[in-house]
Parts: sequence; structure tokens; C-alpha cells
Amino acid sequence: MDLEAVAEICRLKYRYTRALDTKDWATFRDTLLPDATATYGEHLRFEDRDALISFMEITLAPHVLTEHLTGQPEIDVDGDSASGVWVLSDTVIIPEDGMMLRGAAYYHDRYARGADGQWRISHTGYERTYEVVISLADIPSFQVTSSRWALSVTPAATQASA
Repeated sequence: MDLEAVAEICRLKYRYTRALDTKDWATFRDTLLPDATATYGEHLRFEDRDALISFMEITLAPHVLTEHLTGQPEIDVDGDSASGVWVLSDTVIIPEDGMMLRGAAYYHDRYARGADGQWRISHTGYERTYEVVISLADIPSFQVTSSRWALSVTPAATQASA
């Protein structure tokens, strides 16, 4: 087993989720090959990196708070290609819409090592084991008390309506 490649791929996936949650779209772009594909659940499919990034920039704008935790990687390396399975736990909070999504899934990824020696994602996607949506109105005390994008999330938008 190529433990160095496994470690590099782990760092790649961690960088992917960090960039997603911090909305660092330049770093997110660099984790993916230009022709990377993605399939999230049953309905979201992307045929290249630009389409995926455009969707993420719009859908996960600063008013959307996210946390994507990945772990328990099962990675198989074959030369300059690899595949991996990861457990995902995620939370998506949209204060202005008064909703929170919680879920779990398993990512199934493919990776390629480029001429520059760097691993990048050639395909990513997950299948949900569950997903729940919670109305923030059901949690009267809910409010966002800290956010990286505090100037973008106004206090009125952080409180669920009664």
C-alpha cells in the first residue's frame, strides 16, 4: 500500500471540505480536475469543475452556513489513480429561510495524480444514508451568535420567526 499517496489523498479531501465550508472557491477549484464530475444524491449531477463551482458559489453563498465532516477513509491506490469511500456528516443552516438540514452519507470518490505530482479529484459524489430538515421556528431559542460572515448575516435574519 502506498501510504504516502493515501496521506496526500486524505489531505486533499480535508482541503476540499474546508474550502467548501469557508467558501474558498480558489482552493476548492484546485482540489478538482478541470473535467471532474460530481453526483450528490439522486438529483445533483455536474459534468465539469466549472459547473460544480458555479453551483456551489451560488447555493452556498455567505448567508448559508455549512459544516462537512469526512472521515473513516477507505482508499485504494493504483499507480497514479485511486478511489476512496468516506463517511460524511453535514449540517446546512439557512437562517433567512428558517431551516437547517442535517444528514449523513458515503462519498465515493476517484482521484488522479497529475504531472505536477499533485492528487486531484476526478469524481466525487455521495449517497445519503439519511437527511432531515428542521424548521428553525421549531427551535425558538435558535440564533446565530457567531459567523465568519457576520456582516452578511444580520441579527434579524438569524432569529427564527415564532
